[in-house]
Formats: sequence, structure tokens, C-alpha cells
Amino acid sequence: MMKLLVTVPWGDRAGGAENMLWTFLRHVDRSRIEPTVVFFEHGPFEREVAGLGMQTAVIPSGRLRELARATRVIQAVRSVLRAEEPDLILNWSAKTQLYGASAAAAARVSDRVVWWQHAVPNGHWLDRLATLLPARAIGCSSFESSQAQAHLRPRRETFVVHPGIEAPPSKVPERVALRVELGLPQDRLVVGIVGRLQPWKGQHRLLYALAALREAGHAVHGLIVGGEALGLSPEYEPHLHHLTDELGIRDSVTFTGRVPDGARYLAAMDIFVNTSTREPFGIVLLEAMAAGLPTVAFDSGGPREIIEAGRSGLLVEDRTEEGLATAIEQLLIDPKLRDRLGEGARDRVQQQFTAERMTRDLEAKFERLCS
Repeated sequence: MMKLLVTVPWGDRAGGAENMLWTFLRHVDRSRIEPTVVFFEHGPFEREVAGLGMQTAVIPSGRLRELARATRVIQAVRSVLRAEEPDLILNWSAKTQLYGASAAAAARVSDRVVWWQHAVPNGHWLDRLATLLPARAIGCSSFESSQAQAHLRPRRETFVVHPGIEAPPSKVPERVALRVELGLPQDRLVVGIVGRLQPWKGQHRLLYALAALREAGHAVHGLIVGGEALGLSPEYEPHLHHLTDELGIRDSVTFTGRVPDGARYLAAMDIFVNTSTREPFGIVLLEAMAAGLPTVAFDSGGPREIIEAGRSGLLVEDRTEEGLATAIEQLLIDPKLRDRLGEGARDRVQQQFTAERMTRDLEAKFERLCS
């Protein structure tokens, strides 16, 4: 059996990277791999993992710039490595690579380090520094991420495993009742998006597209699910509300704020959009497709690897609000296209993006790196 030690920066499951790990831990074959998970924050994520019967530890890390505290964290992780003697150390982000790889070097087990690159690196100092530290390989969620990572020096082996999701729940909220709960009009098509409110995710692009569609005479309503999280972009949510008023579409947009389960609100939507022009992957896109929603995304990053254009969704080559509005309009005026793409989306996820496929692929990669 392989002993796997995973380091995790978050105390909460607020995004796709956390949910990918959670899905892997729920499905991993524990007769082959024995995980121990070290969290750098207290929170519900640690309690959820402990509830699976896995060994966990919490080493609060604070900010990276606090040198004395960072040194203590590295020493604490080194102690865990010496006690557990893992066969492989999986640092589940660039941040935890800084602590985990440094601790592995201090414990003289640098040859056991792997880290996961969830982003598409664009020269940020954190990615560059993480890459400088020892690693046998770097895992990526998309080929675009892997190709960008390969440009950083020194070169490390990179490999790709696409995230997968569990089958949608058999019981979902009843559409009409959910729309009543949210105050959504029953006589309009609802275009929705789910995710943390951050500028790079591009919820503002949906607002501009909705304004253009309303001006063109389409009875459409926007549903923006999610709120500010992790203190990453506290100014963005107020900006979106201000923009909604500025565009004159306040009566055509509903904001849910932060919610515990964004996927629940897919049942209220007719069309799902991903509005990031640099999306590393897009697990929520898989959830929408699995629910049978026709999807629209920009032709880049993860969506390009997920969606078969014209078969399981629409990819927008014109990465502007106008291009987004044009693609959404195609679905608004053509119910048969919505049905066909929704069916294709569901089939695509069932064939290529299941939790079981992802977990078996990860297990095989980790075992190869361990051999």
C-alpha cells in the first residue's frame, strides 16, 4: 500500500480545486492508497475529511510573508513527514508546495514531492517560486495549464488528469418552486452562472451580455450564484451590483450571494454560461452539463477541453461581451438547439468526466511516480 501525504491550504471547500480533492478522497481505493491530509487552516473541510476516517492534521500557516511563522510551519510539516514516512507528498497548490517541498528538503525526501497546478500560470511570483522548489512532477487539470507550466524554469515533468464529478443527485429542487423561492419570473428564460465573485471569473461580462440581449428585445433573466469568498476580491461584488444599476437591468438580474451548494440552483436555469477568458478547468461547467443544461463558454482553457463545440455546448471564439451575447442569443431563439446541446452535454460528462475515471487516473499517476 502507498502512503500519500497531502497538504491543503484551505479550510473550506469554496472552489473547484478543493472539490476535485474532496472527490478524489471520497473515491480513492484505500486498499491501494492510504491518505493523510495536512491542512493549513482550520475549517469544515478538515472535519469532512476526518469524517471519511482519514488521518488529518492542522498546521495554521498565516500569510506567506510572515517569515518566522513560515519557518515554524515548515518545521512542523517536516516533523509530520518524519513521523508518517509517506511514499509520496502531494502539495495541493503552489502555496502548499512552498511549505511542503521546503519541509521535504529539510527531511531529505525531496524525491517524493509532487504538486498540483490548478491555475494557468502567467508569470506570478508564487508559480515561479513553487516551480523552483524540488518536485518529481507537477500535475495539471488541463493541457493548457500543463503547456503554460512547461514554460517555467527549471522544467519539471508535467502530467494532466482532468477533474471528474459524481453523478448528479437523483432528487433535485423542483424548477417552479425554486424559481418562486428565488423570485425569478416564470415567463423568462434564465441564463445563469455559478462561482466565486472574482474579476477573472468574469461575471461582469454576463451583465453586459444581458443588457445587450434585453435591448434587443429578448425576455431573458440573469441568475448569478455565489458571493465573495476567502477575502480574495471584496470589492468585486459591490462593483457588480453597481454595474447592474448602471446598465439599467436591476429587474432582470438576481444575485443569490454566497450559498453552501451552488449546484442546487442549476435546476432554475435554462442556459448555463462560463464567462472566464482564462479558465483553468471549470468543474461547475461539468455539473451544469451533467444536469443537461446547454452551456456557453469562451474558447480557451478548460472549457475548450470539456466542450465539443456544437455537440455538447457552444464555444465563443470572439472573447468579448458581444460574442457572448451572440452565442446566448442562438440558444434563446432555438429551443431545439437547447435540447440537443443539453443531451450532448450530459452524454459528454458521463463518458469522459466521472469521479471514478478521475480517481483511477490519479491513482495510476501517483503509483507510477512512487515506483
